[in-house]
Amino acid sequence: MSNLKITLVRGLAGKRKDQIEVAQSLGLTKMNQFKIHQDNSCTQGKIKKISHLVKVQEV
Repeated sequence: MSNLKITLVRGLAGKRKDQIEVAQSLGLTKMNQFKIHQDNSCTQGKIKKISHLVKVQEV
């Protein structure tokens, strides 16, 4: 399995509660913050939920 570098590129202010919770579950709370996660179905589902807020790169 590969790893994904997930970067929060848009702020969470004014976003829906469920989108904020997904971002926090990925460990993203501030703009331009990034985390490395394994590429699996759970992570892919979270990325799809907040795709307009994050940038994803394969590491």
